[in-house]
Amino acid sequence: MEIHSNIPLKNFTTMKLGGNARFMTEVRTPEEVVEAYHSAKAQSLPVFVLGGGSNVIAKDEGFNGLIIHMRIPGFSVIADDLNSTTIQIGAGEDWDSVVKRTVDMRLSGIEAMSAIPGTAGAAPVQNIGAYGQEIADTLESLVAYDTQTDSFVTLLNENCEFSYRQSIFRSSQVGRYIIVSITLKLSKNLPQPPFYEALQAYFDQRDVHIFTVDTVRNAVIDIRANKLPDPKLLPNAGSFFKNAIIEDWQIADLKNANPDMPTYDMGDGRFKIPAGWLIEQTGLKGKVLHGMRVNDKNALVLINESATGYQDLAAARDEIISAVRDKFKIQLEQEPLEV
Repeated sequence: MEIHSNIPLKNFTTMKLGGNARFMTEVRTPEEVVEAYHSAKAQSLPVFVLGGGSNVIAKDEGFNGLIIHMRIPGFSVIADDLNSTTIQIGAGEDWDSVVKRTVDMRLSGIEAMSAIPGTAGAAPVQNIGAYGQEIADTLESLVAYDTQTDSFVTLLNENCEFSYRQSIFRSSQVGRYIIVSITLKLSKNLPQPPFYEALQAYFDQRDVHIFTVDTVRNAVIDIRANKLPDPKLLPNAGSFFKNAIIEDWQIADLKNANPDMPTYDMGDGRFKIPAGWLIEQTGLKGKVLHGMRVNDKNALVLINESATGYQDLAAARDEIISAVRDKFKIQLEQEPLEV
């Protein structure tokens, strides 16, 4: 294990902003995770685990500690029966490559999450999801290094307390666990309609009536390519805001004032409103704010056109949040983590 110093975080995050990390190391085994963590703690340094950098915003002052760059590989079938296959995946595996491999195996459960950038180990942290699927639907368990007990532990799905773009790893237990592998249980059954609205509309427009995991994956890739800029070409962090979750007592007034407002019933008296739609209604879609462009195809995405630092991004973010709050009395939340 090699530890490097003064590493520009902008080179490791898709938004291409941020100062230097004091130290950074790549880990390729669970044992190296422990070694890296012990090394940092021996010097009283904070630790941050970085995967693909697609859902992380780095601040201008950088990180005065150790960045653990997760690179643990692995993809192995650990159980198989008539209806399902269970696969253990290393935390450093590229997520979309994992999806492709499972689709090639004709397994269903994560095909609608195609083309999401990032690593497999990051997937449970924010409970990633797209087009009607989320990681909580298929994650059976995960193995993590517990920094409190200095041991490896297995957390079951229910231990992770998954909810919309949320888990214990982003709430009550931030920084406690370093995920080294995840285990998914995937189905051998074909995907069944009705699908998520945008996906179903795609199929209807093309008169598609036979559905396979390949069909769904290819459709999602096509939809995303037309709506979301490639972070390799245009610096961005994907969906920058979480979709708004409101209570049922709010919905009537909002619908009366905005009859065309799209809403999705999440059960338990809660409704989801697309953040991109809310931003679009403020007139900010396509606008450039402090060097950040609100994507003209999907206002949920902020593209770094000429921002020189985190302060530009923060100013653009706050301006958007204020505009939505003033118009709808809804408080948007940032989705990417910050280091």
